[in-house]
Amino acid sequence: MDALKKWFPVSFDRSKSLIDMIVGIVIYLVIGLLAGLLIGFAGAITGWIPVVGAVIGWLLRIVGILVEAYILVGIVLLVLAFLKVIK
Repeated sequence: MDALKKWFPVSFDRSKSLIDMIVGIVIYLVIGLLAGLLIGFAGAITGWIPVVGAVIGWLLRIVGILVEAYILVGIVLLVLAFLKVIK
């Protein structure tokens, strides 16, 4: 459980009240939005390069999947911590 608290600090810090939980969810969504914009911007900049652009695009897709997974797990842990399923 300590490892989860290190990787997802917002999920456990923002589970005290309903307002805290909503703020935590908004934080995760803003992180996802900013990461998506940065990944899209990086893809637009490097996408026109023939071979390197394809490789960077592939890597950016993997980073995007990892960011989405982090956000999804963070929100699920936040809700579970709010409902006192996990401590």
